[in-house]
Amino acid sequence: MRATLMHGAGDVRVETIPDPALQEPTDAIVRVVAACVCGSDLHPYRSMASRDGGVQMGHEAVGIVEEIGSGVTGVTPGDLVIVPFAYQDNTCAFCRDGVQTSCEHGGFLSAAQAELLHVPQASGTLVPVPADADEALLPSLLTLSDVYLTGHHAAHTGRVSPGKTVTVIGDGAVGLSAVLASRELGAERIILMGRHQARTDLGREFGATDVVAERGAEGVAAVMDLTGGAGSHVVLEAVGHLPAYEQAYGVVRPGGVISRVGVPQYERAPIGFGSLFGKNATLTGGPAPVRAYIEAALPAVLEGRINPGRVFDRTLSLEEAPAAYRAMDSREALKVMLRP
Repeated sequence: MRATLMHGAGDVRVETIPDPALQEPTDAIVRVVAACVCGSDLHPYRSMASRDGGVQMGHEAVGIVEEIGSGVTGVTPGDLVIVPFAYQDNTCAFCRDGVQTSCEHGGFLSAAQAELLHVPQASGTLVPVPADADEALLPSLLTLSDVYLTGHHAAHTGRVSPGKTVTVIGDGAVGLSAVLASRELGAERIILMGRHQARTDLGREFGATDVVAERGAEGVAAVMDLTGGAGSHVVLEAVGHLPAYEQAYGVVRPGGVISRVGVPQYERAPIGFGSLFGKNATLTGGPAPVRAYIEAALPAVLEGRINPGRVFDRTLSLEEAPAAYRAMDSREALKVMLRP
């Protein structure tokens, strides 16, 4: 099969590798219908050391079940399915608590930018989509494998609710998804911190009431001015870099919540009196257990009540994956869908 491999920083290639095979009775093989490049894929694209043989890339997919192991239930060959970026049995204690990304028998997928995808724990991972789903819904269905539900996870763990003021830091696909999710949860005011107009314009269409283009101390001052000096009840940090976290604790309201879903590119961050402690602020967030949210979000997509697939502003073939990485790295594209 053809698959995307990263051999080092800036070195993405599409190569022919062996087809995946069932390894356990709980496995499935899925023929990928649509995959994409994630913002988190850009971190190794910018910094990964050269590696002999390369590593397969991709963790977001919608596809058709090709083959299942003898222990798989709930899906059959021919089913169109959403493939969450993490696999899980969906029955262990952590899964029952709604934290499927910590499943005792789970892990993270990293080979979805390919023609075929091996999925462990298929019964607890794959979510079937009605066979008559409109092809035009494919981009939005793909967002349920990660990006939209990562934004929703930020809003959910941040306790967004009617009457709340929310600040979203980051105008990438996850940040824009967090805006849409905050609107769906009833936020009264949504301030989007971003400086790329095409993206912030989409953010306004998704529900942002204000846009702040400034960063750092100037950005904090602008948000504080918009909120009458009080700050935001909820801050959703969708970047993952330390300056974004510093902005987050700068604009959070006393007693408020910071929810991080941008994969942290740092190990240490302030939590003392001048950041979290003095404000009685709560810090939450993490890898989104999207499997916990798919069933609730799926009807909204199928019925056209939300269209999170608008974050995809470019579609390329799998063979063009290197161009997809370049376009997203240079910010020529917000998020690229790949069609094998």
